[in-house]
Amino acid sequence: MKSMKNILFVAITSLCVWRTAGAQQKFSFAFLTDIHINMNPESRSMEGLKLAVRSAEKAGVDFIISGGDNVDVDGIKENRRADAIKLYESYKQVTEASGLKWYLTIGNHDRFWHDGQPATAYGAGLFSSYFGDTYYAFKHKGWLFIVLNSVQVCDGRYCIDEAQRKWLSDLLAVTPPDQPIIVSAHVPFLSLYYPVLEGRYTDADTFGNQKEVFDMFAGHNLKLVLQGHQHLYEEIKVKGVQFITGGAVSANWWNGAFHGTEEGYLKVDINDDDFSWQYIDYGWEVKR
Repeated sequence: MKSMKNILFVAITSLCVWRTAGAQQKFSFAFLTDIHINMNPESRSMEGLKLAVRSAEKAGVDFIISGGDNVDVDGIKENRRADAIKLYESYKQVTEASGLKWYLTIGNHDRFWHDGQPATAYGAGLFSSYFGDTYYAFKHKGWLFIVLNSVQVCDGRYCIDEAQRKWLSDLLAVTPPDQPIIVSAHVPFLSLYYPVLEGRYTDADTFGNQKEVFDMFAGHNLKLVLQGHQHLYEEIKVKGVQFITGGAVSANWWNGAFHGTEEGYLKVDINDDDFSWQYIDYGWEVKR
């Protein structure tokens, strides 16, 4: 009985937290995605990241959301685990030195598969050891931010698995219908990457159960979905929800622009219950 009371208390407390938050205010944040810190010194990836962070700081943002593919460890072999750790440690040093709060989204390249983690971790063990949960929520000045892990795997495709969907369902159940919401996910809900670049329609590189997850927000005030993975800058608006694929800090993996998308990041400005945005070229020059 005592444990049941504790559970009930936690549920009621959570409900009160979400429903009694203050009204929306003006603030800005930066969305930095597809950074791809790597072991190749010629890419100067760490130098580029630091330049992008300085630009975000000068822009006066309250915090940074990373959109995933923070470090390139997905292809690192088991015998090079020390390299994967070095990349994570170097990246964390930048986040801690920036003076801004960071909220990280996991990307497919952030997964290290050789730590003896359970299959349900989908390679996220090393990421979690440095940055915590791969899906979570936080509030800032009246807005609810939901960070999803869309690089889980179901039937051989990117997905949001059953446990994460249950967590999201529980969260939305205690979220007021008028609460403004922003979502971050690495692998997109929606993208026109293939029609634009290859002239064909395919659901490759969107996560498999994106419609089921999107439908979970019905009756809620989902305003903005921030996405990564594609390295293109895209704007798609569907059913009143703005989807933005945020280009890439690394652009063409630190080799110049990617099909017209320069190295950059997204700056989002919140004004009460509305928002605007701009894609900022932070001034990176490729070493030729």
